[in-house]
Amino acid sequence: MPVTLPPAVPPNIVLIIADDVSAADLGCFGNAGIRTPHLDRLAREGLRFNRAYVTAPSCSPSRCSILTSRYPHNLETAAELHGDLPPGLPLFPQRLREAGYWTLHAGKAHFGSLRDRGLYQPAGPAAAAFDVGGGGEPVPGQGGFGGEEQWLARLRDRPSDRPFFAWLASHDAHRIWDAAEFEGRHSPADVTVPPSLPDTPATRADLAHYYDEIARLDHHVGAVLAELERQAVLDNTLVIFLADHGRPFPRAKTHVYEEGVRTPLIMRPPPAWGVTPAVVESLVSTIDLAPTLLELAGVPRPATFQGVSLLPLLRDPCARVRDVLYAEQNWHNFPAHVRLVRHGDFAYLRNAWPERRLPGASDTFYTPSGDALRAAWADGRLTAVQADPFLQPRPAEQLFNLARDPAQADNLAVRPEGHPMLPVMRALLDRWTAETGDTVPKNPTPADTDIATGAKFGPARHAEPPGAAAAARTINAPGPVRLTELMP
Repeated sequence: MPVTLPPAVPPNIVLIIADDVSAADLGCFGNAGIRTPHLDRLAREGLRFNRAYVTAPSCSPSRCSILTSRYPHNLETAAELHGDLPPGLPLFPQRLREAGYWTLHAGKAHFGSLRDRGLYQPAGPAAAAFDVGGGGEPVPGQGGFGGEEQWLARLRDRPSDRPFFAWLASHDAHRIWDAAEFEGRHSPADVTVPPSLPDTPATRADLAHYYDEIARLDHHVGAVLAELERQAVLDNTLVIFLADHGRPFPRAKTHVYEEGVRTPLIMRPPPAWGVTPAVVESLVSTIDLAPTLLELAGVPRPATFQGVSLLPLLRDPCARVRDVLYAEQNWHNFPAHVRLVRHGDFAYLRNAWPERRLPGASDTFYTPSGDALRAAWADGRLTAVQADPFLQPRPAEQLFNLARDPAQADNLAVRPEGHPMLPVMRALLDRWTAETGDTVPKNPTPADTDIATGAKFGPARHAEPPGAAAAARTINAPGPVRLTELMP
């Protein structure tokens, strides 16, 4: 069947976004110990993106970046956890709404600030993007409760005479663990302990709870698919699944290592589009979703978007839309300014503040697995990868060949003989930094957590965000995307 995109009839779009799930932790991405049958079905019937990345490994910056198709440092304080999404920027659900779509949100929001219940309903500029939003608040005392209970009700209440866009956001697999009836679906023996964590009983038990949270999420994905089938609209609905960033464990969430920024992106197009199910190896960024969805809906692309359309990959999964992508680690409990460039098999990281420790989010480091990590550190039993959160000072530069070193253990940037890719990656980051207006804050937001104990100092007051010194809010340039752009 020939692929004809964009479609003649605007499709329905369902975007399901998980909270704190690494790509390596789904069955369809190769984890044999976790049971995710409904997500596996999506992957079988659609496109599984093997090299998809978020722009920030932190909840609200990642989500704001998806909404706006802009890098976090081009979003003022929204570059940091709980920062305000600046007004006046086009949000892709709002553009869909203006074009006749009925737009709904259910579950976790977290589009920037937490004011006005902004964790659970679209607030600030995002409020105007949805016809219906909010709901899915956790039960008191159960801070990680899934939030999926509103999904089906919202889909059933939609008007039947308009195309619809649904942003269905889960709290799973965010801590605290409370998988309820899904508790115990996975045992410690089922889990794959990543190289970043010591293999201890406490770590395995912690990961098994995390797997159970993903099982609940998968169950609700299946319920959405069943509801779309019941309404006889699945065959005209593009279903997308991804996570806002990686698992809530050390060296994952809030870090720009693979465990933190590689997202399990899946797209299941309507069968009539003629898209052949496949695994896509092209680099893609979540900043690319907004331009893709507007193009599919026949809506003009705003000038403020910095992403590229993924339609060429729907037409041909072997195509390439970008040679380079970028991600950034900014304030999340602790000050940070680390930048990532991905190109080919290589990942390059640059740290503006190597003198600072980077323990990661407080809900990753002060946990049972974090406790096991600290105990092994005290006993001198950690590998170099596992000891990463304790490094002080840290490397100012890191270069990894992911094809040979998926655990990111061998820093090629510190080899005396150098590496031929190091100047290439430096130049890419230098140009992206200059063209997009990224800057290092001179007055950064201070820590809100005691690094030794995990105790909270109180709500942080955002100070100078990255990009502020260059007025990056006004810059729309995307930086290098294709290497042909670098040719004279």
